[in-house]
Amino acid sequence: MTQDQRLIHDAAGLNSGTWPVATPEHFITTVERFFTRSHAPVPAFDPATWHLDVAGLVERPRQFTLDELLDGFPRHSLVATLVCAGLRRDEFLTLGPLPGELPWGPEPVSTGTWAGIALEHMLRKVGVTSEARYVEFTGLDAVEREGRTFGFGGSIDLDKAMSGDVLLATELNGAPLPPMHGYPLRAVVPGWIGARSVKWLGQITLRADPSPNYFQSKAYRTQREINPDKPHDVSAGDPLDAVPLNAVIVKPAAGKTLAAGAVTVQGWAMGSASRRLVSVEVSANGGRDWSKARITVPGTEWTWSFWETVLHLEPGPHALAVRATDSAGVTQPAGLGETWNVKGYANNAWHRVAILAE
Repeated sequence: MTQDQRLIHDAAGLNSGTWPVATPEHFITTVERFFTRSHAPVPAFDPATWHLDVAGLVERPRQFTLDELLDGFPRHSLVATLVCAGLRRDEFLTLGPLPGELPWGPEPVSTGTWAGIALEHMLRKVGVTSEARYVEFTGLDAVEREGRTFGFGGSIDLDKAMSGDVLLATELNGAPLPPMHGYPLRAVVPGWIGARSVKWLGQITLRADPSPNYFQSKAYRTQREINPDKPHDVSAGDPLDAVPLNAVIVKPAAGKTLAAGAVTVQGWAMGSASRRLVSVEVSANGGRDWSKARITVPGTEWTWSFWETVLHLEPGPHALAVRATDSAGVTQPAGLGETWNVKGYANNAWHRVAILAE
């Protein structure tokens, strides 16, 4: 794979990423390199008449214009890494086909500086009733599934929504949100799969139960048993929320032929559920022996960190592998079979890269 190659996974160009995603010198992903993931085209609307509906289990339902949001609440910014639930799905294809799923590699992950208002502040403004347990986001796009057209959506639990870290974002990297990334308003749910950071927000609904939206109730769920009557149905699975602990080798790329001797290995790693990384280890022989990597650019609880090590490789083929451990002592599973699921979500098995030293 060539340097800075844009990988596009659909004819309309709605789903794309750049590989390698980043280097330690580019902790923040530029907008041009930021991955894109959409289930429908960018919606058309008039910014002058756009408004956000806030309804459901609230004491004071209301509509907010963009100016009311920007002028009525303190500004808040956050650096957060967004991770597509399909990250590294292509590795599962070695176990068998995943019909209908995009063959994402390690490219759908990016880090941005987001700015807007804290969701918590807006919810306190409208008042949350005692029955509310979930916050549902619904976009203005038009997705077609099962003979219906509706806005992409999903929900997060109220505790996460009121944490102060969830944003209603209007800016990415110091500029207004680009249309592909949710202009004029999107949710940014740090630490959770990208599907919950709903773009083109048009409605927020407080609910007693999780969102019935297709992408909460029937997709973005991990299910390990195939339903023989409906092989693509994962509604019986567990809904995805926090991104799993993960580590990825960025350099060298798979299939590279390198000079034997000292070889620099670099990549990124990210903890789960706000837990910090404790260690990153790299193996030159598929996991039989491990050496500790150095964290060169430490991140926060909501971002990736970058790591590096030098391996001394004898001539011949080598199966590089990486694994991370977090502050709770959790480490990544070794094999793909331990993480496989019907739709190929949330792969966090050891990332392996085959190279040749000569």
